[in-house]
Amino acid sequence: MIPLEYLLRFVYEDSPYGDVTSEAIIPEDMNAEAVIIAKQDGVIAGVEEARVLFEHFGVKVNVLKKDGEYVKKGEVIAEVKGNARAILLVERTALNIIGRMSGIATETRKLVEKVRKVNPRVKVAGTRKSLLRLIDKRAIMIGGGEPHRFSLSDAILIKDNHLALVPLEEAIKRAKEFSVYKVVEVEVENLEDAVKAAKAGADVIMLDNMKPQEIKEVIEKLRELGLRDGVKIEVSGGITPENIEEYAKLDVDVISLGYLTHSVRNFDVSLEIVKPRVSS
Repeated sequence: MIPLEYLLRFVYEDSPYGDVTSEAIIPEDMNAEAVIIAKQDGVIAGVEEARVLFEHFGVKVNVLKKDGEYVKKGEVIAEVKGNARAILLVERTALNIIGRMSGIATETRKLVEKVRKVNPRVKVAGTRKSLLRLIDKRAIMIGGGEPHRFSLSDAILIKDNHLALVPLEEAIKRAKEFSVYKVVEVEVENLEDAVKAAKAGADVIMLDNMKPQEIKEVIEKLRELGLRDGVKIEVSGGITPENIEEYAKLDVDVISLGYLTHSVRNFDVSLEIVKPRVSS
């Protein structure tokens, strides 16, 4: 569950000096009831975050569809009841959170199911290509994927710019000496560096921007050298919903995609007041 303090910043960003429209025209003591409705089919996510926000401002929430459930267009996700101004204050933030998280969860679920049909052992993971880190990572998890690193503090991932400064074997040696508790992952782009990384003791080797045939050759070479079983293989870069099954057919452990957080479309969701209704 995402901390309330993290979520509240979005409400305060949206209303730094209050909701002037509601304060101008809605009576302070007016109550209302509303429903949150799915406008498309998909995996719903972010409902708990929306509930926490509404309840912080005194609005009661009746959750009808839980995070991770598949919903159909037109279904009511939740009912809210309370002060009308409070409902409208939180409305857009709650919908933005549900919309983004559900979009990510829906696409993640699709890719996870695609991969499982080909190779149930392979995990689908996100990346750090996101500023809304907690929201996006939780959405990936709700969709059945792996979050990967939440931050630079979680694991050691030696990338190309690190290797431009420190040789590969030396970088792994230093990383191993730095901490026995941190996973050491190395990003490589060719067979030679993959073998070097495995021999140097990397826990995970990320094969970056390599085509399926190249990845197959790397894995075969690691097996030939007796190095495959001692290392996890992650593939990343250039992987899309259209070609992910080709990568899943390989002897890999993880497929990671920045696509899950930088290119997924928001899920369409709305909030509608059902009581009171004012005739015009």
